[in-house]
Amino acid sequence: MGTFRVILSLLVLGAAAALAPARAMAQQAEVCDAESVEWAGPALANSQSWQRMEWAPFGPTEYGWETYLPLVQHELGTGCAPGSPVFARRLAEFQFGHGLPATGWFDAATFQTFRGLWQERRPFVMSRVREEPCPDPPPLYQLGYLVESEEHADRLTRLLRRDVLDAYRRLVAAARAEVPEVATNPELLQIFSGFRDPEADAARCAASGNCDGLRRAVCSPHRTGTAVDLYVGQLAGLGVDNTSAASRLHMTRTPTYRWLVRNARRFGFTPYVYEPWHWEWISPTGGYAGQ
Repeated sequence: MGTFRVILSLLVLGAAAALAPARAMAQQAEVCDAESVEWAGPALANSQSWQRMEWAPFGPTEYGWETYLPLVQHELGTGCAPGSPVFARRLAEFQFGHGLPATGWFDAATFQTFRGLWQERRPFVMSRVREEPCPDPPPLYQLGYLVESEEHADRLTRLLRRDVLDAYRRLVAAARAEVPEVATNPELLQIFSGFRDPEADAARCAASGNCDGLRRAVCSPHRTGTAVDLYVGQLAGLGVDNTSAASRLHMTRTPTYRWLVRNARRFGFTPYVYEPWHWEWISPTGGYAGQ
C-alpha cells in the first residue's frame, strides 16, 4: 500500500470525522470488516499482537494489550475487534492525527500517546507534572459519609467529598439500570477506597510497605476526596486492587468495567489506565471544584 494512497485515504477519513455524532449513533450498525483488502495486513498484525505482544508498558513484562483494549476502542470511537480492518483504519487515523506513522498497527509508541492523553485528563496528575504544591485535603464539612450499601468489605475509608459522592450515586443508579451484572450483584461498584487522610495514609504505608515508598501516601489523589476505588470484580485468591497482569486483565473483561469506560465521563469521572478500579472525578472546567 503506497504512502500517497495511505495519506490520501486518511485525509478523506479525517474529513469524515466531522460526522462523529452521526457515527456514534450508528455505532451498533458498524461494519467491522469494511475495507478488508486495504487494511488486511495491519488487521492481521493486531489480531496476533493483542494477546501475544511482549512489552513492558509499566515496567514488568506483559503479554498482549487486551487489558487496555476497552480504553483504546473508546478513544478510537469503535467497538470493532482489534483484528478487524475497521479497527486498524481507526488506529491509523489516530496515529496520523498525533504525528505517528499511520500504520494501523498497535505498538508501544502508539500506546504511550494514548496513555499521555488519558493522564492529561487527570487534573491531579497534571498539577504534579507542573510541580504545583500537593493540594490540601478538603475541610471536614465538605466530606460526606457513604452508606453501608456503598462500602465494600475491603474498605479503607468511609468518606468522600459530597459533590463527588452525589456524582457517584448517580453513576451507580445508571449502571444498575443499564448493566444486568451490576443490577444483580450489589457488591459491584461499591467503594473500597475514597478519601484518605494524608497522615493516616502515610502511617499505613510505613506499616505495610505497600505504597511505593511514601510517595503515593504523601501526595495521593485520594487526599482530595475526588478519587474512588470501585469494585469491578476480582480473580479468586487475589485482592480487589491486585496489580498483577492476570488480575487487571480479568477486571477489564468485566461488563462493569466496560460500562464504566463508555459511561463514567457522563458523571464526571475519568480513569487511571493502570488500575481498572481507580477513577477520579473532575469538574467541568478540568480542575478540582472548590479550589
